[in-house]
Amino acid sequence: MKRTLLIFLIIFVVMQFIRPQRENIATQKNLEIKADAKVMEIFQKACYDCHSNTTIWPWYSQIAPFSWAVSNHVTQGKKALNFSTWENYSAEDKEKKMKEIYRTVYIAMPLQSYIMAHKEADLTKEERTFIRNWTGVRSK
Repeated sequence: MKRTLLIFLIIFVVMQFIRPQRENIATQKNLEIKADAKVMEIFQKACYDCHSNTTIWPWYSQIAPFSWAVSNHVTQGKKALNFSTWENYSAEDKEKKMKEIYRTVYIAMPLQSYIMAHKEADLTKEERTFIRNWTGVRSK
């Protein structure tokens, strides 16, 4: 039993040396999404950690294997939508992103795993509706 625990401890320590990339790229203000204060407040509390260059890295993002999962979520989130580089998207891409926001804010975002650690990110029905209306997308 002691030997097994020692092996797990050694593996855990070695895992800590495998560090994912965790950086916030400097953002040019002129490239950020422009929206009214209420929309920005909702985005910043529920979306920006994974969908902007201003990620706030929590303490558990320092500890493997959680660091790997958090880093992966942030990387994938920025790949799907990055509010910090909004103005780099073409008009067509912006329209697609707005449709994605409209769809996902009601059914999938923020992720439940994120909400578990960030209770403030759990959007109310009214906030979700507000964001959907803001997108300008009309449901069929």
